[in-house]
Amino acid sequence: HVQLVESGGGSVEVGGSLRRSCAHRGLSAGTGCIGWFRQSPGKEREGQAAMYGGGATYTERTYYADSVKGRFTISQDIAKNTVYLQMNKLTPEDTAMYYCAAGYRFLGLLNKDAYTFWGQGTQVTVS
Repeated sequence: HVQLVESGGGSVEVGGSLRRSCAHRGLSAGTGCIGWFRQSPGKEREGQAAMYGGGATYTERTYYADSVKGRFTISQDIAKNTVYLQMNKLTPEDTAMYYCAAGYRFLGLLNKDAYTFWGQGTQVTVS
């Protein structure tokens, strides 16, 4: 089955940046998609970015929530089996637990129901 290992959480000042990593095993371009989600206490898990495809064979597609468009960028290093979320211009509203997720559904990719496998989650605090 697919395994996801996250890193890159921590604390950052308002206006600062963080880069989160999601290393995956058992997933390859063209067979699945990766999404980044966040969840605050009392709120439902919500998607920030997602992608699938890439490499020499598949066209890469990316998707962003309106709240992070222009600030966050999703990308991948295929050789390292890793997907990244670069987060810039961070605000206190970005404080949350962040998760990466993998799935095989290619509709509604900012909806948590599209995903089957989840990383452990890491805390991001912006103050």
